[in-house]
Amino acid sequence: MLTLRQSPFDLFERLEQQLATAERVPNAEIRETETSYTVQLELPGVDRDSIDVKATDRNLVISAERPATDSNDSNTPLLSEFRSGTWSRSFRFPHSLDRDQLKASYRDGILEINAGKAVEHTSVSVKVES
Repeated sequence: MLTLRQSPFDLFERLEQQLATAERVPNAEIRETETSYTVQLELPGVDRDSIDVKATDRNLVISAERPATDSNDSNTPLLSEFRSGTWSRSFRFPHSLDRDQLKASYRDGILEINAGKAVEHTSVSVKVES
């Protein structure tokens, strides 16, 4: 039987990588009314043109990129906790989305997406003619 041994330090390294990735995912808030959903995401420092919002039947996928700050040798930061890179976040809703009613706005680092709920049709009885 072959067993693979891992160093405890490997586990810490993987945890550090996961935390670095998690820090790039923006915080979100979702609100629901009878007719719509409202999704808000915190996106400080993200350029409006890099934000991409896509909707399918019940899914909303948001992706964006926060570029790295430009630094030259004379202006290297002593400490930088700014995160840069690309990320993608998706949400699945219990009701279908009406893609014609989708609206998105971006102001003061907050992306707000309003998505209306699609009218779901119930079953219909059809009379069979002879």
